[in-house]
Amino acid sequence: MEGNFIHDIIDKDIADHKYSRHIITRFPPEPNGYLHIGHVKSICLNFGTALKYGGTCNLRYDDTNPTKEDEEFVGSIEEDVKWLGFEWDKLNYASNYFDKMYVCAQELIKRGLAYACEMTPEQIHETRGTLTEPGKEAPDRNRSAEESLKIFEDMKNGKYEDGVMCIRAKIDMASPNINMRDPVIYRVLHTSHHNTGDKWCIYPMYDFAHPLEDAIEGITHSLCTLEFEDHRPFYEWVLKSLDWPEPPQQIEFAKLNLSNTIMSKRNIRALVATGDVEGFDDPRLCTIAGMRRRGYTPEALRNFCDAIGVAKANSQIGMDQLEYFVRDDLKDKVESRFVIFDPIKLTITNYEDGKTETCTIENNQNVPEMGSHTLPFSKHLYVEREDFMEIPAKKYFRLFPGNEVRLKGAYFVTCNEVIKDADGKVVELLCTYDPETKSGTPGADARKVKGTIHWIDAETAVDIPVRQFGYLAYPNEETGRNEFDPNSRIELTAKAEPITKEAKPGERFQFFRNGYYVADTKLSKDGEPVFNQIVGLKSTYRP
Repeated sequence: MEGNFIHDIIDKDIADHKYSRHIITRFPPEPNGYLHIGHVKSICLNFGTALKYGGTCNLRYDDTNPTKEDEEFVGSIEEDVKWLGFEWDKLNYASNYFDKMYVCAQELIKRGLAYACEMTPEQIHETRGTLTEPGKEAPDRNRSAEESLKIFEDMKNGKYEDGVMCIRAKIDMASPNINMRDPVIYRVLHTSHHNTGDKWCIYPMYDFAHPLEDAIEGITHSLCTLEFEDHRPFYEWVLKSLDWPEPPQQIEFAKLNLSNTIMSKRNIRALVATGDVEGFDDPRLCTIAGMRRRGYTPEALRNFCDAIGVAKANSQIGMDQLEYFVRDDLKDKVESRFVIFDPIKLTITNYEDGKTETCTIENNQNVPEMGSHTLPFSKHLYVEREDFMEIPAKKYFRLFPGNEVRLKGAYFVTCNEVIKDADGKVVELLCTYDPETKSGTPGADARKVKGTIHWIDAETAVDIPVRQFGYLAYPNEETGRNEFDPNSRIELTAKAEPITKEAKPGERFQFFRNGYYVADTKLSKDGEPVFNQIVGLKSTYRP
């Protein structure tokens, strides 16, 4: 991982001997949804930073809001982190610290830095003030520590209904930072928790729990996205008020905003709930589960995150940049297959009826070490419709009447006649071949042609289901938000060479001249793969 402003801070802390312990970071997702590409950046930064400095990184579930959390998401998070290639030092739950957090809140009350407040959440919001006007002090603000402690205990023992009583930090209702205007640190919430069950009916607010979780775990550098910048003063206030030794340091970095997709957990959940997508692992989603199913590699995602770097200001990254790194990672890893998406029949009129031979096709033209495989060849073939043009455009070197091209791995053929149906659509090309030009035979390269196209033997071609994907969302010019595109998935049946049927779920290929594809891990069956488009061959991004 290359250096960045966060690492500059860490370098200085190490030089100044700020901490008596090694560098410790953490990745702290809330288990209320599936992780997405934005989390990949945080995972790479936190785990990568720990690796760079010979430190450790914890995986911690920030599970302080039991109404939105579920064990399903816990399992998916662990799978995602491992798939990306990282191992955590410790697996922790914020909820395991609830006892310590309760004691910390008691200590703040004892020190006159927190109090029990009977105001409802609506009343608290109404009296917070604005950016230009100070807030109003709560009637309970000067309640005695003894009384607040008793109320806090009664809250814990279930004597108050939801929203009737809370504990607030006592700071400054006139602070220019609204987050410092006596924020709520504990609320009553009678609901079961996925980890602690029914032990608690009070739960800490995230802003109070966050610094305590980091401090309890000995985190040195708490790396957060920019929305937490305004919350840092309260983070530091909590730890200073409790006299925490060598407190962790919160550092904020810019979120990853990716074009043409939907990244909000809430909006992704809505798409799943309405059935607009197949689930949290829909290949069009930028959830890690979706990208894994689509065929993206962990190496590509890590390389992408390294390339975009760590910044202090938010910006939007083009989807084409992510696709560049996916394509770049796959190009030397996967085998190629001949697949025809929009077939047009090609008949070689001077080829012997009933004759069949084999042609050798390299598995990856960039990597000779990956070997080759054979493909049947006979009189009747399929080629891509876009590889023929009856009236050729300028610099069009593929098939057109009178032109000669090479069938990759096979022979030169010349288009002599075009057959159309009653509607004028071209349905067959009648060609002749030069038997002295078979690839790999002596003298085959004596003549040169400018065009090379791929093909499929019509007699042995197999049908394969292919799912083509557009971008999940497009920007709405009126709202400025990304809107779901219901036409972002197209299903078709393509013609493929027979060996393609042997693909195993999760196996990736380059469909020659068409793009990169993967056998879907959920829809594919033995001998009946369903292919998802990973990414096209063409790139508009230049690094």
